Amino acid sequence: MDILAGYSVEDVLPGYVISFLVNLRETILAPLFADNRLYYLYILSSLAFAYVVYRRLRKAGSDEAKSFRSFLFPKRVWSHPSAWLDLRYYFFHHITGFFVATFIGSMAAGSVVAMIVGLDAVSASSQVRTLTGWEGFGITMAFMIVGLVVADFTAFYMHYLQHKIPVLWQFHKVHHSAEVMHPISNFREHPVDNFAYSLTIGITYGLLVALTAKWLGYVPDMIWLLGAPVFMFLFNFMGYNLRHSHVWLRWPGRWSMVFPSPAHHQVHHSCHPDHLDKNFAFILPLWDVLFGTYVMPEDNRDVKFGVTEKDRGGELNSCLRLYFLPFRDAWRVLRKGKAKPAPAARGSETAIAELSDRVPRQG
Repeated sequence: MDILAGYSVEDVLPGYVISFLVNLRETILAPLFADNRLYYLYILSSLAFAYVVYRRLRKAGSDEAKSFRSFLFPKRVWSHPSAWLDLRYYFFHHITGFFVATFIGSMAAGSVVAMIVGLDAVSASSQVRTLTGWEGFGITMAFMIVGLVVADFTAFYMHYLQHKIPVLWQFHKVHHSAEVMHPISNFREHPVDNFAYSLTIGITYGLLVALTAKWLGYVPDMIWLLGAPVFMFLFNFMGYNLRHSHVWLRWPGRWSMVFPSPAHHQVHHSCHPDHLDKNFAFILPLWDVLFGTYVMPEDNRDVKFGVTEKDRGGELNSCLRLYFLPFRDAWRVLRKGKAKPAPAARGSETAIAELSDRVPRQG
């Protein structure tokens, strides 16, 4: 093996192989990485929030709060096939379609950014600089806040289109087909969805980074906390793993319009007529407030997870079906020209115009 002496792993293996091995490691050891939703501190903080909800229900005499263990793992969730399908799908998806889709999406996004701003700006974006002093702190925070707003609005808009454009909905309904939810249900996504987010967020955020580098000559390094950007860490720490669960937690009053609560996303997953196509935002609920898609009931009595009968969610009952049936359904939509069976779905141009029309006008 002397022939390999002096060479690193990066010198021997192609980049995509290394990326796959890193992805495999982080899939198996997810609780050890702060940039993963399943990081152990995020799970512990979610357990703490769940305990507060449990104590409140127990004080009110709810039948759901006989013990904390039964509250966390109710039979109605863990006796449902959907719960166990999500566990199988997590590993199946992350070592196959998720990796391929995000890898290709990121590469494509990088190419688009290079075509728009030029290779010089892209090269300059690799010059990351840690800034010091109050001025440096101000520049860093400004860059992080703008980056958060750009990435989150891109995700919000993409999410909106996935619900409104019939072909995109056939793939996105995979995520909504879960009839019960637990934290692993977060990863019930179709590779086409992963590609769409990787491409669109990669382009918009990549443009921000490249233009910043072109303007400043460098990119401000972000503020990190335990291996994750601080905003991402705080977002995940505030009960993120309850978003895909039965634990109803909403912030009081208008705070739910400002900060993301688990209840905000649970309503989005509800197939109740009042909740369909609502609460698209990921981090900033203000997007939903601004564009008229925000709804927050006082309790979860009408929240029922899953898709409507017309979307035939019962067919999506295996890992392979979650992957391949959406292609069949998308092809049927393209052939027949039929819209998604929801009142507001009328095609991409109408969807974009509709969202634009919801922006409040001044004067």
